Amino acid sequence: MTNSPELMLASIGAIAMAAQWLAWKIRVPAILILLLSGIAVGPLAGWLNPDELFGPLLFPVVSLAVAVILFEGSLTLEFHQTRGLKRVVRRMVSGGLILAWAVAALAVHYFLDFPWDLAVLFGALTCVTGPTVIAPLLKTVKPVAPVAHALRWEGILIDPIGAILAVLSYDLMMALRTNETLGHALWSLGATSLTGLCSGLAGGWLLGILLRRGWIPDSLLNLSVLASVFAVFALSNTVQSESGLLAVTVMGIWLANRPGIPVHDILEFKETLSQILLSALFILLAARVAPGQLLDLGWPALAVLACMLWIGRPLKVLYSTWGSRLSWRERALITWIAPRGIVAAAVSALFALRLESLDVPQSDRLLPMTFLVIIGTVILQSLTARPVARLLKVVEPDRVGFLIAGANPVARAIGQALHDQGVPVRLCDSDWYSLSKARMMGLPTYHGNPLSEHAQRNLDTNGLGRLLALSTRDDVNQLIMVRGRDEFGKNKVFSLPLSHDGDPAEKHALRPEYRGRTLFAPGLGYWKLSNLLMTGAQIKATRLSETFDFSQYQALNIPERDVVPLFAINPKGYAIPFTLDQDVQPQSGWMVIGLHVGVDTNQTVD
Repeated sequence: MTNSPELMLASIGAIAMAAQWLAWKIRVPAILILLLSGIAVGPLAGWLNPDELFGPLLFPVVSLAVAVILFEGSLTLEFHQTRGLKRVVRRMVSGGLILAWAVAALAVHYFLDFPWDLAVLFGALTCVTGPTVIAPLLKTVKPVAPVAHALRWEGILIDPIGAILAVLSYDLMMALRTNETLGHALWSLGATSLTGLCSGLAGGWLLGILLRRGWIPDSLLNLSVLASVFAVFALSNTVQSESGLLAVTVMGIWLANRPGIPVHDILEFKETLSQILLSALFILLAARVAPGQLLDLGWPALAVLACMLWIGRPLKVLYSTWGSRLSWRERALITWIAPRGIVAAAVSALFALRLESLDVPQSDRLLPMTFLVIIGTVILQSLTARPVARLLKVVEPDRVGFLIAGANPVARAIGQALHDQGVPVRLCDSDWYSLSKARMMGLPTYHGNPLSEHAQRNLDTNGLGRLLALSTRDDVNQLIMVRGRDEFGKNKVFSLPLSHDGDPAEKHALRPEYRGRTLFAPGLGYWKLSNLLMTGAQIKATRLSETFDFSQYQALNIPERDVVPLFAINPKGYAIPFTLDQDVQPQSGWMVIGLHVGVDTNQTVD
C-alpha cells in the first residue's frame, strides 16, 4: 500500500518528537537520535524517500529551513559578548578556527581525493561546533566552569561565523567553476558577498525600525519576522544567486546588536521554530544517506575523522590556550569535546544538492562524509566525555546546592543554616548593604539583579541546581520563578508562601503556576518569618537517630514551643526542602533544619 503524503508528513513529526524525547531521556544530543532515525526510516526501511515526497520542492524547503535556522543562530551573536570573553575564546573563533579548517581540508584532499575547492568547503563546514549540540552535552558532562565557559561561547560565536565561511567558500567555489579567470571568480565572489551584506543590512534596518517603533502588533510579531526572513533570503538570491544565506545571517547579527529592538521577544518563537525545522530537516536529510554510502567511504574517511579529532582539534586548543591560566586537565577536556552539529548537517546537505546537479567531482561524497563526522563525533563524545571529565577530575560538583535570590535577614538566616551543614549556596541581591552582611557571614554572594543579562552571563551557579526565591516582594519572586524554571526546571524552584495569604482581596493573589513550589508551612511568608527571627526564633539543625526519630522531632510542638521543619538533609549531604506539595519523611541519620520558636518570643506559628 502506498503511504499518503499526509501520513508521511505526520509521521515525520511523530518520529521527530519521539527522537527528541528519547534524547532527553538518555541525555545525549538530539541530533544523534534524529540522524539515526532518518537513516532507519529512509534507506534501511525504505519507507521515507524525501525526493519522491517533495519532488522539486525539496531544494526550496531545505533552503528556507536552513535560512531560518541560521537567522535564529545569528540573533544570539552580540558583539558585546566578545569584549568580556577571555583571550582563549577569541583565539578559538579566529586563528584556531583557521587551523582546524586547514587540517580538515588537507585530510579530505589527500585521503579522499576531494578537489581543493571542495576540500576547502568541507573544511569550512566541519570546523565548527554548534550550541545545539554543545549545550545538551555540557548538561550531561557538567565540566568545571572555565571549561564550560570556553566551550559554550565557542559554540555560540563560531556557529554564525562558520555559516558565513561556508557560504563564502561555496560562492568562491562556484565562481571558480563557472568563470574562466580568477578575476571573474573574485568579482563574482565579491558581488555575492556585497549583495548578501547589503540585503541583510537593509532587511535588518527596515525590520528594526518596524520593531523599535512598535508598528507591528505583538500578535503579528512572529509572523512578520518569519515573513521578513523568507523575503530577504528570496530577494537576495534573486539579485545574486547564492547570497541569501549570508543575507539572513547578517540580518540576524544586525538585529541582535541594535539597541531598543525586542530581540528576546523574537528568540523564543524562533528557537521553537528552529527546533521543529531542525528535527524534520535532520530526518529528511539523513533519509537520503544510505548506510552503503557511509561504508563506501572506507578507511580513508576514518583517517579524515581521526585527523580532525586528534590533530586539528589539539592544534586549535594548543594555539588558543597558549599562555592562559587553564590547567592541562582543563585543556585536555576542551580538546576532547568538539561535536559537529547544525551548520555542518544542514548547510552541507543544501550545498550537496546543488553540487551534485553540477556534476562536481566527489560532490556525492560531501554529504556522507559530513554526516560521518557528525555521527562519529557525537557518538564518541556523548559516550566518553563524562568518563573523560571524571578521569581528568574537571567535573563540576554535583548540583545539590541552592541559588538564593535575596540577601535579606530571612535569606541570610536560611543560607547560613544550609552553609553550616555543607550545602552549597550563593546569595544574589542588588542591595549592597544586605549583601555585605552576607559576605561578613562568610556566605558566597553575587552583587546584582538575578534577572539581569549580566547575571545570565556572569553569575556562577557551579554546584547549584535549585533556586530559592526569598525576596521581600511576591511580585519579584514571581519573576524569579518564571526565569528560574528555564534553567533549573519547574520542580526545582521554590518560593515562600504569599505574604498576603489570608487576605480576602483577590488582587494580591498570583497565579499558582508562577509561584514555584511553596516552602515550609502555610502562612509562613517572608514577613512572618522575618518577624519571628527578629523576636528571637532560631534556625537550628538536629540529627535524627534510632532513639529520636522524626515523629519525636515533630512532637516538640508543645504549647510553649513550636518547631517548623525547613530542610531535611540525607547522609549524602543532599538537602530536601519541606514543601506544601511533598511529604518528606527523614530517616535515622538525617539532619533536620528547623525553625525553633521559643516561649521567649511570645509568638507561635499560625
